[in-house]
Amino acid sequence: MRPLTVLLGIVMGSTAAIALGLAMVLIIFLILSDEHAELRAEYGPLLRSTVLFTLLAGAAIASFVGELRSRPWRRVAQAALVLGLAAAVWVYWPRAAV
Repeated sequence: MRPLTVLLGIVMGSTAAIALGLAMVLIIFLILSDEHAELRAEYGPLLRSTVLFTLLAGAAIASFVGELRSRPWRRVAQAALVLGLAAAVWVYWPRAAV
């Protein structure tokens, strides 16, 4: 197996695990929001993170499969993955307090 395929597999597994974990937390928040009103304020950021990492996991899966099978569209999927990773870094990079 080529090194890029291994790296894509690691990224794929990591992003899929994060997306699944966030989705499970979102479900728990939905269940508990009737009893704990303060959880409702967390829906927006949690939903944004869930969508971001689900899309990132999709791009990672496509990149992995494309690289594994040497498909001609694998470079497009890898570009989408790089853009998704850049978006995640931009969203979560700490901002300087002014």
